[in-house]
Amino acid sequence: MARNGQGRPDESYPLIVNAGNTIIQHGFKITTRKLPILKAEPIEAMTSKLGITPPEMIFGDNMVSIEHVASGWGLEFNSLDALDRVDKTGGSMLQVAHSKEWQSTREKKHEGITEIVKPFDWSYSTDYRGTPYARGPQFEPSTSPIPLDLLKRPDPILFFDEVMLYEDEMADNGITLLSCKIRVMPSRLLLLCRFFMRLDNVLLRMRDTRVYVDFESGEVIREYVAKEERYEAVRQKLAMKGQDVPAQLRDPNNLNDLLPIMEKSLERLL
Repeated sequence: MARNGQGRPDESYPLIVNAGNTIIQHGFKITTRKLPILKAEPIEAMTSKLGITPPEMIFGDNMVSIEHVASGWGLEFNSLDALDRVDKTGGSMLQVAHSKEWQSTREKKHEGITEIVKPFDWSYSTDYRGTPYARGPQFEPSTSPIPLDLLKRPDPILFFDEVMLYEDEMADNGITLLSCKIRVMPSRLLLLCRFFMRLDNVLLRMRDTRVYVDFESGEVIREYVAKEERYEAVRQKLAMKGQDVPAQLRDPNNLNDLLPIMEKSLERLL
């Protein structure tokens, strides 16, 4: 039976040291931690570190990590480092173009829209691929893909967890979120860190980082895929299929095959 990382909610805010879930498999230590959204004081500290205001719901104490104990290699996923990859200048031409379009489509419906279009990437888009440990070997470019055929096997799941890192509803004009899922099988594991952004009537964006570990060989593969498409183009594709468009647009799993790839990379560690 799988150990699900979702524990029973506690009325008190648990200590960080007591909030983690860990499994060790073939020398790899996998840890997840889930705590409530940050309170005012930690948010102020994060704002100071980042130089930008964090999203509405920031789970600053949550994290997922994979560590090979013997070699010292490790990779951690956390909200602070993910947000540090957000454009803090607002200088991206693509971002500015979309923010103006968003403002023009919403200014009649929402007062104070200029307060929402912040002088940084208000969509909190990040190309975060995890934070490597300082010690241990590092990834190198590769052409070896993640072996999907092995992942399709009906292997028992020893451990599963889903960890939210941050979420923002963009003043009720869409959704932007970053989350991690990890599942551990007897011979391998797969982690998915997904950034998803839906800006209503403007754009859909998805950036996936997958980390695959083969316990028997010790091979680690990291794949990064960035996709995006105009909102209207995706809406039309869904409508042509006769599907419930509003419901489909809320689920990134249903949209993955509808968004063209903008960037892709593969890295390997052995």
